[in-house]
Amino acid sequence: MASLWMLVAGLMFACMGVLVKLAAAFFSNTELVFYRSLVGVITTFLVMRAYGMPIATMYWKTHCWRGLSGLGGVLLFFYCILQLPLASAISLNNTWPLFLAFLAVIWLKEEFNWLLAGSLVTGFAGVVLLLRPTLAEGQWYMALIGIGSGLFAGVAHLHVRQLSELGESEWITVFYFTLVCTVATGLWLLFTSFSPVNLQSLTLALGIGITATLAQLAISRAHRGSNIITVGVLSYSSVLFAGLMDLFFWDARLPVSAWAGMGLIILGGLLSFRGVPARRTSIVTLDD
Repeated sequence: MASLWMLVAGLMFACMGVLVKLAAAFFSNTELVFYRSLVGVITTFLVMRAYGMPIATMYWKTHCWRGLSGLGGVLLFFYCILQLPLASAISLNNTWPLFLAFLAVIWLKEEFNWLLAGSLVTGFAGVVLLLRPTLAEGQWYMALIGIGSGLFAGVAHLHVRQLSELGESEWITVFYFTLVCTVATGLWLLFTSFSPVNLQSLTLALGIGITATLAQLAISRAHRGSNIITVGVLSYSSVLFAGLMDLFFWDARLPVSAWAGMGLIILGGLLSFRGVPARRTSIVTLDD
């Protein structure tokens, strides 16, 4: 089932999150997004050229909208990681499937039922229970920025689905996304400044770019032929993988409530499979 590629994306995003937290000691959030995107655009370009895949597209407007919305989500998310506890930032960013569900019903005419709604609520409740985010007084504006990152990410996933329905490969989708992000952040940094780079920071930057690129490719593949709300629910797997990495790398002992949260995340994914409606074949684009 194509939507299971979202589990691969979840694992890669969890790896990326760990690397971003470590690299924050060397780079600003704009630089992190720039290096993340630069590695992605170079990698996808070289692969596409090596296999003779076309780079030109007829749907450049949709690619631009996908790139800009994705860029907004990543910038806000990385900023939250630098300003808030990692658990709070991830929890707030993981509101994107909730926004995605409503956008899918409005623009893509996906069918909606209460079982799918319950799966989304169950999955997000698991996220909150697992991460147990806490916001200090005066940080509520950062919470709004985190929710904004979820909104932008939801819009970006909607465009990924549209591009998949239009027949665009995951390679060309990721290429244009990383191209937009690289150009936008690169122009910004030209008028500000770049931080000095050493072997350690360069290794972290490369790791962020590689894991992010693999995650984007998996997301594009997951959207091909899958119900968009199912993909949204399975995206919660990134939280599960992140919790396990905390345990493995830093010996962070998870409380019972965290394991209960993981169980709710898995339950939400299972409920989504039971509640997936028949896919509609009509294509709706925001270029119209």
